Amino acid sequence: MGVVDVPLDALWGAQTQRAVNNFPISNLRLSRSMIWALATIKAEAATANRQLGVIAQDMAEAIKGAAIEVAEAHHDEHFPVDVFQTGSGTSSNMNMNEVIARLASKSLGRDVSPNDHVNASQSSNDVFPSAIHIAAAWELQKSMVPALEDLKSALRQKASEFTEVVKAGRTHLMDATPITLGQEFSGYSAAIDYGIERVFSVLPRVAEVPLGGTAVGTGLNAPERFAELVIDGIARTTELPIREARNHFEAQGARDALVELSGVLKTIAVSLYKLANDLRLMSSGPMCGLREIHLPDLQPGSSIMPGKVNPVVPEAVCQVVARVIGNDATVSFGGAAGTLELNVMLPVIALSLIESITLIASVSTTLASKCVLGIEADVERCRTYALSSPSIATALNPYLGYETVARLVKRSLVEDRDLRTLVLEEELLSAAEVDKALDVMAMTKGGVLK
Repeated sequence: MGVVDVPLDALWGAQTQRAVNNFPISNLRLSRSMIWALATIKAEAATANRQLGVIAQDMAEAIKGAAIEVAEAHHDEHFPVDVFQTGSGTSSNMNMNEVIARLASKSLGRDVSPNDHVNASQSSNDVFPSAIHIAAAWELQKSMVPALEDLKSALRQKASEFTEVVKAGRTHLMDATPITLGQEFSGYSAAIDYGIERVFSVLPRVAEVPLGGTAVGTGLNAPERFAELVIDGIARTTELPIREARNHFEAQGARDALVELSGVLKTIAVSLYKLANDLRLMSSGPMCGLREIHLPDLQPGSSIMPGKVNPVVPEAVCQVVARVIGNDATVSFGGAAGTLELNVMLPVIALSLIESITLIASVSTTLASKCVLGIEADVERCRTYALSSPSIATALNPYLGYETVARLVKRSLVEDRDLRTLVLEEELLSAAEVDKALDVMAMTKGGVLK
């Protein structure tokens, strides 16, 4: 392939440089978690190869030491390969091999081969997809789930705070029977809780990795017990539930667990969108909207309208949701590209999946801390809306029947008079009976709230 020039100060080698030259596409690089996951695999592979007699002890220690340096983010600038590259991730795997080999050679005082030593018993075809699974599991457990737990907690706090704030319910964006603001927030909290449940449901399949399958799943050139030793080491050092794939041929050719995870992320994003959009609606105003709640004022909302303040955090949430749904389409399309023994969309799957996880984590933290915890309810306005809703007439059905109540509602709207007055005027119920029937807080007590 000819001579290729590598910068003198670069830790990478010729294969990495060829990839840099070949793929000047997006300026997007591997995520930090992917670099960490690849380096972690290399560190544990070195230990396993030493135990199995594949490489000498001093070389294994040098390789592991270099890999740990990389995992700890000491050399991120030496991973220049564009995400849009060879579909197996070979360029990035070789980038990792070359950087570790160069570092290990310096510390050992003799040459360490990227292929024969750092990549011993491995293939890009089992290492790179394994790194995606490990990075995703890491980001889920260490970042996204804690962020969602914080958001759930903030929503539960508000649900408790707003227990006695009665308001008009709305269906089809039209007035409906009363509900409490606390009940609404309990629904938001439950949706986030279910999202966390979904993550832990899919995690066992995400945690299955194809390490040990080498090129096509048969394990050619990998000694017996290599996968077991590497995976046990990764599970021990990362405290992640990583395990060897039950079927290496499925694990080699398909990325169905990542597609499933992406679907879970999309579901969580949809829950976030409903929450964010409801907050926007309930806080709309300040004079011509619903004005049921007030969100924290964070920044001026207009360059031309003085005093305008916008629901900027919920808007950011909605934009993240759009990105996550787009990423899910990418992951789904990429997952469908498993052809025979290999999927050749691995780098873009990694890019999209890790971005979705990190975006959900970050925006959930922002939503909880900068928005939800500072929400205030306009108690009187909420109650006024509840009392003004013609749908509270539903509570009169057992006393007067549907047809009579429908007539009263129509009369109330036409004459702009309240239902209580009309019922008493027509002598349909006593004052005590109508007050009991139209107790808006009592109307909210039938639901189950946990």
